[in-house]
Amino acid sequence: MLTRPPAAIDAATWREYLAFCAMPSDAIVPADIQRNAAWLVDACARRALDARLLANGDVPMVYAAWPRVRTELPTILFYAHFDAQPVVAEAWSQPDPWTPVLKERALDGTWRTIPAERLFDAQPDPEWRVFGRAAADDKGPIVMLLAALDALRSAGAEPCVNVKILLDSEEEQGSPSIAGVLARERALLAADAMVVNDGPMHASRRPTLVYGNRGVVTATLTVWGPARALHSGHYGNAVANPAERLAALIASLKDEDGRVRIPGYYDGVAIDGDARAMLDAVPDDEDVLTRELGVASLQRGVGATLQDALQYPSLNVRGLAAGATGRRAATIVPDRAVAEFDLRTIPEIEPERAPALIRDWLAAHGYLVLDRPPTDAERAAHERIATWTVRPGGVAARTAPGAAVGRWVRAALRDAFGGEPVAIRTMGGTVPTGEIAAQLGVPFTILPLANADDNQHTHDENLRVGNMLDGVRALVTLLTTPYPGYGRCASTSSA
Repeated sequence: MLTRPPAAIDAATWREYLAFCAMPSDAIVPADIQRNAAWLVDACARRALDARLLANGDVPMVYAAWPRVRTELPTILFYAHFDAQPVVAEAWSQPDPWTPVLKERALDGTWRTIPAERLFDAQPDPEWRVFGRAAADDKGPIVMLLAALDALRSAGAEPCVNVKILLDSEEEQGSPSIAGVLARERALLAADAMVVNDGPMHASRRPTLVYGNRGVVTATLTVWGPARALHSGHYGNAVANPAERLAALIASLKDEDGRVRIPGYYDGVAIDGDARAMLDAVPDDEDVLTRELGVASLQRGVGATLQDALQYPSLNVRGLAAGATGRRAATIVPDRAVAEFDLRTIPEIEPERAPALIRDWLAAHGYLVLDRPPTDAERAAHERIATWTVRPGGVAARTAPGAAVGRWVRAALRDAFGGEPVAIRTMGGTVPTGEIAAQLGVPFTILPLANADDNQHTHDENLRVGNMLDGVRALVTLLTTPYPGYGRCASTSSA
């Protein structure tokens, strides 16, 4: 293997990263996805990788592979995604979320913009950060992987595994089409194992590997009121307010400690002795965490620690709407109130159970529960009416810690950074590992490379420069580490 993985990234790679981040890639804008996919195919082709678009309606995915295949070595599929969350531009601390900016932290703790060209210094400050949508989730890790492959070529070396790459165009939408892509391209994507380069590493900044992830189901609850918004002075005491009824329903779902009250919601959670040891070994510092999150304490209703809580299904209200607020507020009884939910699922519990239990809970509270708006006849016959619609998302999955791919990643991180990585049993977020692992029949490990405080999915998303440098180091070491059971790696010239 390379004796000294690179601790620097050249100016050309930094320019490429900034250009990539400057391309809007909103997951719900097909034109954005098409431009990014074409850019990625070109970037891979410039590196002499076998690269192509994978047909997927109007949001193509991208495939690439190291050109030389050695049949005596295992094949690893590296997964990442290039689509991004939408932006609310006015919430960001920069003129345009799609124009990345370099910032350094001032003495007062605020971030100030500095010239992006300073990234091209021989040794940029690892504490600088690049702010911009998708800078960390997930364009940074994609560039890290490309830079790692560049480093191998520059050293005249080849990977110790056959490398395939799948870049998803719909991860932020729950990868709804990936099963179809996998079915059509099963031979092309065939591999022995998968490494997922997504998600934030542990807050301690120690190298991190993750053995599983939660799935997600999203749902919408609409509580119906009068057929039209009504003057609150004329009707406020006489007609029930759907916002108040929705608030009461939401309050009924959990106790004061955040534990779901619905009987059976947590049935099936299993934490054996080995799992308990792994959870207890994670070096979470709750004082630091709560200070960074701006909360007084963590809830204890579901698990005694953060790692414990991630082993359970969740029920989260991600948005509420009824009437209007601020300058647009009107003195009305609204005609409806809407709540958006995300329900994180775990491998031990079928994903259909939580939304079914919630539907039954609504019915038990006296509601006619529909999957569509009510008819006039239904309004006349029922005092309480709700619409509950469910959209399945990513599937929860987990690989046993003893699997070869996990031992391979762990050994590489240990070698690259001189210590044991943080091992996470279950990541709180969702990636399409379940679908990919099931379709291809492969074990997986998640190798998160972005900083824990990267603000992914919200405003001021950022990637720490030091994480980019360490990510390249980690991937170069991984690619030049022999895979378990395959003996020494003969690294030969790629010329």
